[in-house]
Amino acid sequence: MTPLTVNAQEEKPGLFINLTTDDTWAAAKAIMFAHEKSLKNGHPTAIWLNVRGVYLADKKRPSNVPGLMAESGTSIQDMLTNFMADGGTVIMCSACSQAAGLTKDDYIDGVEMGTYPVVESWLFDPTVKTLSW
Repeated sequence: MTPLTVNAQEEKPGLFINLTTDDTWAAAKAIMFAHEKSLKNGHPTAIWLNVRGVYLADKKRPSNVPGLMAESGTSIQDMLTNFMADGGTVIMCSACSQAAGLTKDDYIDGVEMGTYPVVESWLFDPTVKTLSW
């Protein structure tokens, strides 16, 4: 779903998070912010996993359980899945995926492969802000 489609029904601006790392501490903060602060407050929200961030959604790689989620056993992949279940969008960098030797079949369910039109629809929407991690 593009933010323009959502914004036709919602009045709140969207958020596009550029997540470039597979460091689980940084990733957990980015995903938690995207989910709990942005999406759950009515903002259309997308997380673009690129560079080493593509490894976070690889279902063959067990995800570390970062600090705040350690007690509950919530992994990064659980966080991404929960974010998507609540209506968030997770976009995978196609070029980075190819460089990492990963395809859509390698990723957890719900991840969208990020063709340029998909990324462009978020990145250049005037109602969407960008935040990098």
